[in-house]
Amino acid sequence: MKTDKLEETLQTVADFYDRRKVGHIGSMGFRRSSDLGRVKAAIAQLIARSLLIPQKCLFLDMGCADGRVNVLMSYLTGKSIGIELNEWIMDEYVPVKTELEDALKTDRLPLPPDNISLFLGDTLDDETHEAIKNRTDTGFEEFDLFYTYLSMYEEFSELIARKAKKGAIFMVYGLDKILPKINGLELLTPQKPLEGIIALYLKT
Repeated sequence: MKTDKLEETLQTVADFYDRRKVGHIGSMGFRRSSDLGRVKAAIAQLIARSLLIPQKCLFLDMGCADGRVNVLMSYLTGKSIGIELNEWIMDEYVPVKTELEDALKTDRLPLPPDNISLFLGDTLDDETHEAIKNRTDTGFEEFDLFYTYLSMYEEFSELIARKAKKGAIFMVYGLDKILPKINGLELLTPQKPLEGIIALYLKT
């Protein structure tokens, strides 16, 4: 895909989902949607720093909700895999993605690649990772890039420190001025998070 076409497509995907963000208040206050515009800008920095190799990197969203980050990342990774604990939230994935695809077709932009796999389950449960391995032939230790919202970063960081391969990158969305240290992981954004919200950690 040409660079300009990819950029237009990624921006269209980001804008589409960002119009459908779930906020921090009200009856849905426990859900928080990632701002894909900021994720997209952060990913550009990862590529520039050779921390993400397009079409080769294996990506795991450890709390994927409606799969929006997975859809964005599908254009840039070899495999884009997500795990979601709540079935009713994951049920949003197909209808919303179908609406996105209709919009992309209208604009004559490429549809998301067929490399997305979402799994219903607990990220901390070995059975979930066995299911991922069985369906995608990808074990936890093979992923290059992990992603999560701030709310579960402590539990997931311990899992990454224990099981991920050396050199894997952990993206934590939702951080601001306080960037926590994590045992077994090196903070790559010590001054401030990318786009003011995404901290990067390296499995050492």
